[in-house]
Amino acid sequence: MHRRTFIKNTGALVAVGTVPGFTFQSQNAKNKLPKWKGFNLLDFFSPDPASSRKPTTEEYFKWMSDWGFDFVRIPMAYPAYLKFDRSKNITPEEVYQIDQQAVDKIDKLVSTAHKYKMHVSLNLHRAPGYCINAGFHEPYNLWTDQKALDAFCFHWNMWAKRYKNVSSELISFDLLNEPSMREDMNDQHSKRSSVPGAMYRKLALAAQEAIRKENPNHLIIADGNDVGSSVIPELADLDIGQSCRGYHPGIISHYKAPWAMKETDNLPEVKWPGQVGDQYLSRAMLEKYYKPWIDLVAKGIGVHCGECGCWNKTPHPVFLAWFSDVLDILSSAGIGFSLWEFSGDFGVLNSRRDDVAYEDFQGQKLDRKLLNLLMKY
Repeated sequence: MHRRTFIKNTGALVAVGTVPGFTFQSQNAKNKLPKWKGFNLLDFFSPDPASSRKPTTEEYFKWMSDWGFDFVRIPMAYPAYLKFDRSKNITPEEVYQIDQQAVDKIDKLVSTAHKYKMHVSLNLHRAPGYCINAGFHEPYNLWTDQKALDAFCFHWNMWAKRYKNVSSELISFDLLNEPSMREDMNDQHSKRSSVPGAMYRKLALAAQEAIRKENPNHLIIADGNDVGSSVIPELADLDIGQSCRGYHPGIISHYKAPWAMKETDNLPEVKWPGQVGDQYLSRAMLEKYYKPWIDLVAKGIGVHCGECGCWNKTPHPVFLAWFSDVLDILSSAGIGFSLWEFSGDFGVLNSRRDDVAYEDFQGQKLDRKLLNLLMKY
């Protein structure tokens, strides 16, 4: 679908420059960002389209809307919408080879979300030179190589141009999923550290310029430092929202997840609240963890939780008890959330847990207890 067709299809929902920056009225007036709640959709999450998820159906959007959700985040791997020889490692030159048909498929997903009056957050989950996950060989390092930063800005300029005439009430640009410094961009478990503040600011300013030269009102969001966990004081003076995570502590959210832990055997039994290994897990630890984010809201900076949830190996009662505290703390501060994911191992549908009595719903396996918890907030 070409941009012209997209704009036509979204009809009255599209407005030009109707919102200066991103000053919306949320349910909690302190938060500069709305208290959106919804889901991540993983249609374009894989760098290889041949191994991508089944496309999100329009029926899914209808259910989300019927259940009161108003937000979807689309984490994209940039190779998913490129044309290049996938039998070889990508080259810096090939990073610019946009596949128009693949971009049109993303357009279709965006326009369907808009049909159901949902805000769409486009996110580069894999950007040129960086991804929190390995599994695709990056040709350079986004943080240290100018060629990578140039390509990063090229991609964001393309998306900003494509949605130039779409209101910030309907679309936002989440720059980079879960940034961190990693010794080897192509080794999942190589040593990680914080991105130096000046380096993150350089990237954000460059992307901001690339995006807002197409529309000065485009809404931009930056994921927290340290894989989304830490606020970014170096961006506080910029007209950019910040996105936290609902995965703390990782022993709960990513229990036995092989991509998150080197050793998944012999882990202690997880409880909430309770003693797990050498730490006591409780609501108090969550309140301490989220305090910097809540303080950010009080300073007038928009905050949203772009990802949250729990992999399916955590016992379901533990997950729900922990997640209830997470959502209550965020919601009390006027911070919205987006579950990773809608259908799949983290989702409300088809999560393949061993300890859930699923409800058969329109041919899907629905985790009704999790859905009720999400709808509560």
